[in-house]
Amino acid sequence: MSWNLILPLVIIVAMFWFMSRQQKKQREQQQTMQSSLQKGSEVVTIGGLHAVVDSVDNAAKTVDLDAEGVILTFELSAIRTIKNPVAPVADKPTVDDLKPAETVEETEKITDDTDKPSDSK
Repeated sequence: MSWNLILPLVIIVAMFWFMSRQQKKQREQQQTMQSSLQKGSEVVTIGGLHAVVDSVDNAAKTVDLDAEGVILTFELSAIRTIKNPVAPVADKPTVDDLKPAETVEETEKITDDTDKPSDSK
């Protein structure tokens, strides 16, 4: 066989392999984006509609979008981008959620009060 026949075939196979890898990466990114959709996220659809996510139904693969008071139902695949993703809602308050002490003196007073032994007899 001649290299003139083999080389173009190798190049074509390499191009198809490269394109399939790119498509796989795009599908994975789309899946990750769709799974991160939450109520309150600002999104843009493939048609250019800017809206806020009202609810997500992963079983039916649909999303309800609030576009200035009008609720529209779209397929999850119709979401092109998430403009402002919403942080996941925590079930329990964390230390950061608690109100911090107003001043250093208040913090010292709180720690001093807790370090003293109680006088109850």
